[in-house]
Amino acid sequence: MRELDQLMLRYLDRAWAQDSDAQRGVFLQLLDGEDDKLWRWFMGYESPENAEIAALVERIRQLPP
Repeated sequence: MRELDQLMLRYLDRAWAQDSDAQRGVFLQLLDGEDDKLWRWFMGYESPENAEIAALVERIRQLPP
């Protein structure tokens, strides 16, 4: 989905370089998710069970466009 790509690119452009290796690992785990789940998470319809992924999803949602 193009919208998900834009969200992921926003994170890569604005946060990836400053994040720790552990945080980058969480992002890579996030990328393993299915698009339909990712979409529901980013739209706020559901939350990931993994607390680290949930925190990252929220952080990405809060990044300015």
